[in-house]
This record gives sequence, structure tokens and C-alpha cells, in this order.
Amino acid sequence: MGSSHEYVFVGCYTGDKGGEGDGITLLRRDPVTGELTRLGLAARTSSPSFLAQHPTLPVLYAVNELDRGTVSAFTVAPDCSLTPMVTRSTGGADPCHLAVTADGRHLVVANYASGSVSVHPLDAEGAPAERSDLLTLTGSGPDAERQSGPHAHQVVPDPNGADILISDLGSDRVWRSRLDPNTGRLGLPEVAVEVKPGTGPRHLLRSADGALLLVGELSGTLSWYRPAGGPLLEQRGETATSTSSGQVYPSEITMGRNGRFVYVANRGPDTVSAFAWDGDEAVLVADVPADGVWPRHMVLLGDHLYVTNQRSHNVTVFRIDPETGIPGVQGEPTGEPSPTCLLRWNPPMIRP
Repeated sequence: MGSSHEYVFVGCYTGDKGGEGDGITLLRRDPVTGELTRLGLAARTSSPSFLAQHPTLPVLYAVNELDRGTVSAFTVAPDCSLTPMVTRSTGGADPCHLAVTADGRHLVVANYASGSVSVHPLDAEGAPAERSDLLTLTGSGPDAERQSGPHAHQVVPDPNGADILISDLGSDRVWRSRLDPNTGRLGLPEVAVEVKPGTGPRHLLRSADGALLLVGELSGTLSWYRPAGGPLLEQRGETATSTSSGQVYPSEITMGRNGRFVYVANRGPDTVSAFAWDGDEAVLVADVPADGVWPRHMVLLGDHLYVTNQRSHNVTVFRIDPETGIPGVQGEPTGEPSPTCLLRWNPPMIRP
């Protein structure tokens, strides 16, 4: 592959979950113009709704968001073609997020419908083994339809340690659990963040200076937290994610490279909101149309923001104004069936 282009994998929903995709597809990105070119299907697999890559090995992981959830692993060739390695049961229903621990030794997976987290040891080639643990969460919230039980929505390993943060839409909590790197077992979870009832924590991110920012799927809010001396993080602020007066279901949150701006995708009004962030407050500076329907996921690559519009079957390209942080639509959206996740492929360093 030439250095003039980058490559982006796309996850999707397939027919078993009402989607129109066939599996993991591949896009080529021009890092100068931001333009995307669809290269086609890379691997046929069921509802790979979220993707991740190993930190040091050429391995890609995908959840298979099914009633009997699985996770699939693929080796990635220099031309970004995918070769299946293994598929493992996650022990739960509808896995929707996954991540590799910083040491590259374990894969953790969030089972949404069953409210559990599975752990899979990774061998020297990056292939996941059968589960070494399955942690089932507890709790519920006031929304009878969406919060009758726990719903693990995201797993976020500490980049510098063994802790795993788990956002739980069902119990209105973010849990913290410690993963034993030798046994592959998760410790008893403790509450890291207790959000307002009915918030529905979906995705979160850590800022460089230690704040935790979180979007509430049910409340349509962005809130932020900081350590307060004990295990619980303290809320420092909250704001609506959109100016829309209708129902808002925020999906993804990301932050610019310099940490000055935070972006949230909003399903319902189908917008992307930009917030100025100074470490203490998030102030809305723009709420722009997503140029598609049901913006589910997005990634910020260089000066460009890419948004998957699940129900209009396309990926929108925005250019970010470096001074104001405001996204502006660039060019026409790239057609992509039922897209749910984008992963820029970072080729691992060749080890001696």
C-alpha cells in the first residue's frame, strides 16, 4: 500500500438484524482531500456492528451482534484483505462493543441485551480463546422499556493499567472492574459514575487531563466528571447534546486532537454537535445536519470527521474548521449499506 492513502474498515448490520450489509467493507481515504473510495467487501460475517484492532499485531476484531453473540477475528494482509482466524461465543446476547487491553493480552466484549462483559485471552498471534470470564452486571432504571435490566454498551480499558470502565445503559451507571492479566478474570465491579436516573449511559471518553465525558442515550445529554478522592467520580457539568426540541438519542462522542472541541452524533434530529471544551465546561458552538439518517458512529481523522448514517446507508465526510471547530459537509456521502462503525486501519510496526 502506498503511503499516500489510508484505509478504513466499515462495520454494519446484516439481514439477521434487519440491515442491508454483507459484512466488513473497506474504504480508501485520501488524507489530503478526505475523500473516500469504496473498495468493496473485505469479509462476509454476520452483523459486525463494532470493530477494533490489536495494538501491535495485524489482527482485526468484530462483534457479531446476534441473539447468541459471537466475536470474530481476522488477520489483516498488507493490502488490507481479511482472512478469518476464529469465531468465539461471547456468552451473551447482542454484543455491541469490544476493545483490546493496552498490553494486547485480552479482548473484552460488551453484551448489550444480556448486560454482561466477556473476556477472551489472546494468543501470540492475536487469536481469541474461549472466554476466561463472563461478568454479569446488575441494576435497572426508570425507563421500563429500555432499562428493565443491565445493558453493557461500551468497554473502555485503561490505557495505563488493568481497570476496565463499562457504561451500562440499563442501570444508569458506569462500572469499574479490574482485569487480572494472569487469570483473565474481572474483579467485582464497583460504581465509578452514578448518573441521573433515566440518563442511559451509552459511550464515554477520557480527556487528556483526566476528565470523563459521557453521552446519555435516553436523556440526550453530555455530562462530564472528575475524580473526587474516592471511587466515585464527581459530576462537574451537563448540557443537552442538540438544540432540537424533539427526542434526541446521542450515539457517539469523540474529541479533536488538541482537546479543544468535542463532537457528538445525534440520532433523531440527525445532527452532529460541536462543543468547545476547556476542561471545565462544554459549550455548544454548532449543531449541524449529519447529511444522512440515524448517525450512529463517527471518527475524526486529521481535519476530517466521518459519520456513519445507518438508515440512509451512507458515510458523510465533514471538514473541521481548525479555528472554530465547526464541521462543514464536504462532497457527496459515500454509499454504504447499514453502516454502524468505522475503524481506520493503523498498520502495526513490524517487529524484529
